[in-house]
Formats: sequence, C-alpha cells, structure tokens
Amino acid sequence: MLTCIIRYQIDPTKKAEFMQYSRNWGEAIPRCGADLTGYYAPHEGSTTLAYGIYNVQNLAHYEDYRAKLAQDPLGQENYEFAMREKFILKEDRTFLALASSPHAIK
Repeated sequence: MLTCIIRYQIDPTKKAEFMQYSRNWGEAIPRCGADLTGYYAPHEGSTTLAYGIYNVQNLAHYEDYRAKLAQDPLGQENYEFAMREKFILKEDRTFLALASSPHAIK
C-alpha cells in the first residue's frame, strides 16, 4: 500500500474555493478507485498550506486510478475549476510507504 500526500499552497483569500474543490474530490476520488483519507484545509497557523491524502495499492494501480479520474466528469470539471479560479499556487505530490509498527505491513 502506498499513501499519496499532496501538499498544496493555496491563495488564502480563496479558501472557500479550495473547500469546494476538496468536496468534489471527496466524490470523484473514491469512485475512481483510490482510498481517500481526506482533504485538509487551513484552520490555525498557516493560511496557505492544505493537504490531500489517499491510498493506492501500488504505482500500477495509481496509473489506472489516474486514467479513470481523467475520464470522470466531476474530475474533469474539478480540474477546470482549479485552473479557472487559480486558488492553487503550488502542488507537490509524494508517495510514502507505512513504516511504523504495529501498522506496517510485514
């Protein structure tokens, strides 16, 4: 199992747009095959950092999921919404494997 963590830098004046973007992914991501942990928006502290976290079985599964997401009507709409409204200033994506015990797969 791999966990994808997306770190966003968002425009702090457009938090409401990021919240809508997050709710849309809350529908589209699970429908397309990834196990969504959630999207997280700023609350205290930084006003510009936000995260999206989901799990996939492996990188091959990730590629299948991304292909489905690209064809999903809400996925397409959400991507276009983000491009049009420009509330995402920067996006970094990393894949991590769980290493802590007793949670780690042995």
